[in-house]
Amino acid sequence: MAHRVVAVAYDRLCTFEFGCAVELFALPRPELSVAWYDFAVCAAERGPIRATGGVELTVPHTLRLLDSADTIVIPGWRAPDEAPPALLLTKLRRAFERGARLCSICSGVFVLAAAGVLDGRRATTHWRYVTRLAARYPRIRVEMNALYVDEGRVLTSAGSAAGLDMLLHLVRRDHGAKIANQVAQRLVIAPHREGGQAQFVPRPLAADERGRLARLMDFIRAHLSAPHTLASLATRAAMSTRTLQREFTSATGLAPYEWLVGERIERAKELLETTHLKAQDVAARVGMGSAESLRHHFRQRVGTTPAQYRRRFWRRAGQYAK
Repeated sequence: MAHRVVAVAYDRLCTFEFGCAVELFALPRPELSVAWYDFAVCAAERGPIRATGGVELTVPHTLRLLDSADTIVIPGWRAPDEAPPALLLTKLRRAFERGARLCSICSGVFVLAAAGVLDGRRATTHWRYVTRLAARYPRIRVEMNALYVDEGRVLTSAGSAAGLDMLLHLVRRDHGAKIANQVAQRLVIAPHREGGQAQFVPRPLAADERGRLARLMDFIRAHLSAPHTLASLATRAAMSTRTLQREFTSATGLAPYEWLVGERIERAKELLETTHLKAQDVAARVGMGSAESLRHHFRQRVGTTPAQYRRRFWRRAGQYAK
């Protein structure tokens, strides 16, 4: 039975965030080698659903649909200071108690917070709302500047495009890096951004800096197996090591080494999913050096071992390996 994703619609619906959920889960994807999601929408209240931009939606389902949802998406909320409907909060609590996965984009975090499912957990939202969220819900550990936060069965994201990052992260969790990268390619977006990256750049990068960093990142991705050092990367970018560190962190929210490890892990995932290469050979191809180093970083970043990851996601001829 297909994994059912249900998005909650409401009056004054946040159109972009809702569209993110539709784009990721509702579109048929016959080019993929996995069974895609069963997507549906339910209304949080009676009456017309008027979305931002003068659009009206006809929603065929009531909140009863949440009783059978595997994943529930709250695509923003119309006003952080407005209490969500009591029945919606009850349904979300019950869904969480029975094992469903709950996700919010931008101000949708205030709905999950009001339902109590974020108490004692980490969460994030748009940078405009983080202070308000932390003050109103002190039991939530608010990540002030994260793109998205994954707490297992509860995920929250910052505004707008960060919602796409979080939902693509869900696809990666469910179907592996290869499938997620194919979806990203169709969306024409970056295949992977770590949730801990900064929501915004403290100051704009000059045009030449932006170009040099982009070219450097493309070079690294094309040569992951090379023994990159901060000095060698700075030389290639025609920057001092101090400038490279500063500009790289400003642009990505990560130090160069952290970003490099993330890229190597993503490539290792693809190799584990699609080849029979031994761990030592995967490590060599992605620049990890040894199988021990690959296992170490895999546990830190993915929460599992390369062997366990391969057993879950390895595919052959378009099918899961038996």
